[in-house]
Amino acid sequence: MLSDRHYMRDREPRDPVSMLTWVIVLIIAGFVFELVCLNWAGTVAASQLVNQLELSPEAMRVGHVWTLFTYALLQDPRGLLALLGNLLCIFFFGRAVLPLLGSRRFAWFCISVVVVGGLAWVATNWWSPLASLSGASAVSVALLVLFACFNPEEPITFLLFFILPVTVRPKYLAWFTVALDGVGFLFYDLPRHASPFGFAHSAHLGGALVAWVYFRHLHDRTLGHHEGHAAFSLPRWLRRRPRAATPPADFPETTTRQEDLRAEVDRILDKINSDGFGALTAGERRVLDEAKNLLSRR
Repeated sequence: MLSDRHYMRDREPRDPVSMLTWVIVLIIAGFVFELVCLNWAGTVAASQLVNQLELSPEAMRVGHVWTLFTYALLQDPRGLLALLGNLLCIFFFGRAVLPLLGSRRFAWFCISVVVVGGLAWVATNWWSPLASLSGASAVSVALLVLFACFNPEEPITFLLFFILPVTVRPKYLAWFTVALDGVGFLFYDLPRHASPFGFAHSAHLGGALVAWVYFRHLHDRTLGHHEGHAAFSLPRWLRRRPRAATPPADFPETTTRQEDLRAEVDRILDKINSDGFGALTAGERRVLDEAKNLLSRR
C-alpha cells in the first residue's frame, strides 16, 4: 500500500545504504583476500598475485587495464589504521551523500573516482618503474569533498588521531585536505620522493576533482538540483561566466483523482530509488506532500 512506503512516512526519505555496504564489503574482502594470500600462498606466489591486481606504470604499459579498478580493493597489510580511517570516512560521508545521489549514481561516482584517481597517479609516476598503488583513499577524499559541496556550513565532529574530538565546518576540512595533497603533489609526487604522510597525493587530487566536477557540472544540471551551490569552488577569477539558466518546466498540476495521484506517487518513488531525492523537481515534491497530507486525513 502507498502508506507502507517509507517515503510517505517521512518528509526526508532515507535511501537504503545497500550500495554503500557493498563498497565497504568489497574493500574489506580485498584486504582479507590479500592477508590470506600472504599467509597461505607463500611470499613469492602472493607477491605475484598482488602484482596482477595493484596499479603500477609497468602494469599499464603491458595492458593490465583492470588494475585501474582492482587496486582500490587492496591495502598494505601493515596499514591497518589507514584502512580503518578510509572505511570510517567512506561510511560517514557516504551515508550522507547516498540519499542525494541514489544507489546507481553513487556506484558510478565511486568507480569514476577510482579510475580518475588511478590515472592521475599513473601519469605522475609514469617514469617510476618500481612505484605501485593500492588502497581506496581517493574514494574517502572524494566523498569528503562532495559532502562539503552539499553541506559546506554544517558542523561535523571527528576524532583527531582517534583520540581528540574536533568540530569543524566541512568546507574548511575539504580545503585543508586538498591543500595538503596539493603541497604533497608539488614537493613529493612530482619530484618522485616518498611522502612522509604515506599518501598518494595525485590520486587524492584526482578524486577531489571528480567530486567537484560532478557537483558543479552534473548533479545540478542533470538532476534539476538548483537549491544551492558549493562553497567549495574555484576562485572567482577562474570561473566561467554562467549562462542564463532556462527554468525547468514545472510538474503538471496534480489531478484530484485518487487513482492518478497514486500512479504519480509510485512513479516519483521509483525515481527516488534510482536517482535519489535530490533528483525531484519542485512539482514532484509538491505531489509527495499532497499525497502525504491526503493519507494523514484518513
